[in-house]
Amino acid sequence: MNETGTARRTAPGAVLRRALAVCVAALLATAAALAGGSPATAAAAAAGKRVVVYYQTQYSNGTYVSPKALTDHGTGVTDLLVGAFHINDNDVTLNDHTPDDSSFTRMWQDIAAMQATGVHALGFVGGAAQGSFQRLESDFGTYYPRLKNVVTTYHLDGLDLDVEENMSLGAIEHLIDQLHADFGSDFIVTLAPVATALSGGGNLSGFDYDQLYRDRGDSINWFNTQFYCGWGSLSSTGGYDAIVSRGTIPSNKVVAGTLTNPANCGSGYVDINTLKSTLSTLSAKYDFGGVAGWEYFNSLPGGTAAPWQWASEVSGAMG
Repeated sequence: MNETGTARRTAPGAVLRRALAVCVAALLATAAALAGGSPATAAAAAAGKRVVVYYQTQYSNGTYVSPKALTDHGTGVTDLLVGAFHINDNDVTLNDHTPDDSSFTRMWQDIAAMQATGVHALGFVGGAAQGSFQRLESDFGTYYPRLKNVVTTYHLDGLDLDVEENMSLGAIEHLIDQLHADFGSDFIVTLAPVATALSGGGNLSGFDYDQLYRDRGDSINWFNTQFYCGWGSLSSTGGYDAIVSRGTIPSNKVVAGTLTNPANCGSGYVDINTLKSTLSTLSAKYDFGGVAGWEYFNSLPGGTAAPWQWASEVSGAMG
C-alpha cells in the first residue's frame, strides 16, 4: 500500500520481470544447494565475474586462518589461490614448509570443503621469492614432476603462474602446454602480471604478454592483473581501460587485482567504497573478468576478525 492507502499498480511487464527474477534466483539457489554451495557463489559464477582471493597467510600470530568462512558466509567467492609454492633445489614448499606438513592438515580439509561447494582451488607459484621459474626453465625434467605431484596430491583445480623473474617466452609456453597435456583442457591456468605488462609498459616476467596471448590465449583462463605496488591503481578505471583499448587481451580475461589492506604492500591500496565504485563501472562498461584480492587474512573492512567481508562487498558491487 502507498501513503494514501491506495494499492500501488504494477505494469504487466514488471510483473513478468519480477516473476522471472524470482525463478532465476530459485534456480541458482537450487543449483547451489545441489552442489553444496551458496546461492551467492552460483550467481557470481553464472555472471562470469570472478571473485578471486589470494590465501598466503595461513597463520596469523600463531593462530590458524581458515578460508572456509568465505563459503560459510556465502560471499560469492569463485576462486581461492593458495600459496605461495616454491620449487627449490630439493623439494617444493608451501611458504616455509612442505605441503604435507602437519600444520597444513586442517587447511587442506577446509579447502576440500570449499571445492565441494564449487569454489576452485588453485596453487599460486612463484611471486616475489625468485627461483621457481628459473629452475623450470633450466631443468624442466627434474623440477616439473615435483610441481605436478603437488597438483595431483592436493587435487588442485589449477595453477596461477606468478612469474616475477626472468623467463623466456618458450619456457612459459612449454609449462602451459605440459599442464594441459597432463591435466586436461579443464585445468585452470592463470598468470599474474603487473598491470603495465598488459598495456605496453613495465614487466617483471621477462617475456612479452601480448605475444604470449597471441600464441596461447586459448590455454590461459585469465590474468590476475596487479593494479598496485606502483604498477597500477583501481582508484579509477583508467589503468584497466588502457589494457582493453590495447586490443590484445579481452576484458573477460583481465581480472582486476587489488590490495585488501594497505599493510599488504607499500602503495596502491584503494578504500573499499572507491573500489566498489570502480568495479561497478567496469562491470557496466565491459564483459568484465572480475576482481582479485591480495590477500585474505587481514582483508578490510572486516580485518582479521572477519576477512571474508571483502569478498562479499566486491561481489555485490559487480552486480
